[in-house]
Amino acid sequence: MNEIPGVLLAGGLARRMGGGDKPMRQIAGRTILDRVIARLAPQCDGLILNGNGDPARFAQFGLPVIADSVAGFPGPLAGILAGLDWTAANRPSVNWILSAAGDCPFLPRNLAARLDSERRQQNAELAVAASGGQTHPVIGLWSVRLREELRQALVVEGVRKIDRWTSRYPLATVIWPTEPFDPFFNANTMEDIAEADRLVALDEN
Repeated sequence: MNEIPGVLLAGGLARRMGGGDKPMRQIAGRTILDRVIARLAPQCDGLILNGNGDPARFAQFGLPVIADSVAGFPGPLAGILAGLDWTAANRPSVNWILSAAGDCPFLPRNLAARLDSERRQQNAELAVAASGGQTHPVIGLWSVRLREELRQALVVEGVRKIDRWTSRYPLATVIWPTEPFDPFFNANTMEDIAEADRLVALDEN
């Protein structure tokens, strides 16, 4: 595999949980973010964390923390752009980054490898994950060379939906099975946290 750093998107406002950081909620005694890091660290050539506000709240994870470079919390595309900008500045030899939501504790252990393989096979410029008939556009591979085009879309055109932007490019969509559970399950509500506690037992068996 090429050098592929990972950017964990933890910049959301968690309105459905009453505010605060969703990735810092606990599942079976560990934060969601800790579980995401454990899944992705073996797959990526380093990790960075996209989070807005005081970066000190993420200090325990020992990762570089980068804020959105576009004001106003415009959504996950801004976090992806921040990851691309950080990579261009700090890892100039790197051509691709992997993005993942910071609230998906059961990410596939072959996420980076499969996305990269399918992207190559299809000669695509981007790759995103899918499961259960649904795409997960925040979980994908992004070309560093497209960062200025992404900045133009965000800042000048006001594009906010990821799939609106990715539709402009050859895109590989990589499908994962949903048995015994969907690996892209994400914790949006307190009910989801309770369900995640149950899924941990399945995941560890």
